[in-house]
Amino acid sequence: MQGKSPSIGLRAALAIFAATVFVPSTWAATQEKILHTFNNNGTDGAVPLAGLIFDAAGNLYGTTSRGGTGSCFYSGSGCGTVFKLSPNGGGGWTEQVLHYFSNNGTDGFQPLAGLIIDAAGNLYGTTASGGTHPGGTVFELTPAQGGNWTEKVLYNFCSQTNCTDGAGPLAGLIFDAAGNLYGTTSAGGTYQDFGTVFELMPTKGGGWTEQVLHSFAPGTDGANPSAGLIFDAAGNLYGTTSYGGTYTCDGTSCGTVFEVSPKAGGGWTEQVLYNFGNGTDGSIRCRRQSVRHHQLRRHLLQRDGVRVDDASQDRHDYHPKLLCQSVHRG
Repeated sequence: MQGKSPSIGLRAALAIFAATVFVPSTWAATQEKILHTFNNNGTDGAVPLAGLIFDAAGNLYGTTSRGGTGSCFYSGSGCGTVFKLSPNGGGGWTEQVLHYFSNNGTDGFQPLAGLIIDAAGNLYGTTASGGTHPGGTVFELTPAQGGNWTEKVLYNFCSQTNCTDGAGPLAGLIFDAAGNLYGTTSAGGTYQDFGTVFELMPTKGGGWTEQVLHSFAPGTDGANPSAGLIFDAAGNLYGTTSYGGTYTCDGTSCGTVFEVSPKAGGGWTEQVLYNFGNGTDGSIRCRRQSVRHHQLRRHLLQRDGVRVDDASQDRHDYHPKLLCQSVHRG
């Protein structure tokens, strides 16, 4: 975005705001307050695509997919950041960038999802790109003395041949009671382009071990999850896939809801709970799509060596536009 003024839609996406609704006997007006406006000035972040979390002290934490230092993407507009917003006592908020992602061959970059926080105040998240292979990463940020933060890459995706361990995580993570991390990758897996559900387990030496719980497959299974997971009380995982399933929508598959359950003897089993696209419910058609779906489609094409020049999407303008490009993965 350097050398080009952001569009109105992009400017709207570059601010963190608070909205308070007062509801007496009748509906009242909503009051909005801008807490921080991002400035793609070479240090601040830009284009936040995910939500926020609080810590116990009332500070806010989040990610920006672009901005910061370094040079990534077509426009050289930075590789993304992790930031903290703290109330300053005067009614305002002060931003601190906790980490600048870098396209340096080891760090991840382009975080598209939000963060989670553990009891010790450490932050965890994913990047869609970068790392040592560069299939994206899982990272941890730990507070250090002096108000600084230290980043550690816990796992580099595409560490295995043909990215059977997953690639391109677009969503955030969840914890279980034992401190293991769970998430999805939009690509990779046994069938390379269909995505995975994965678990990261801490080891005694301070490292982390990845286990693929499910590789999405061609046919009637789901494909390319771009959202995260939830647990139930029994430890089963639930999520959605953007593509795959039994129905076809305008030349591409329509997506699913799935469950991944632990088996008594070890391992996990997946079942599709629902297939979208029966003619009456939602599906992915040629419509206003989210940035994440556009990023996923671009990512899959570029991994296959296809140059993507989508005339309907300005590379510097990230509010959703009408995208009619189809990529069939199921």
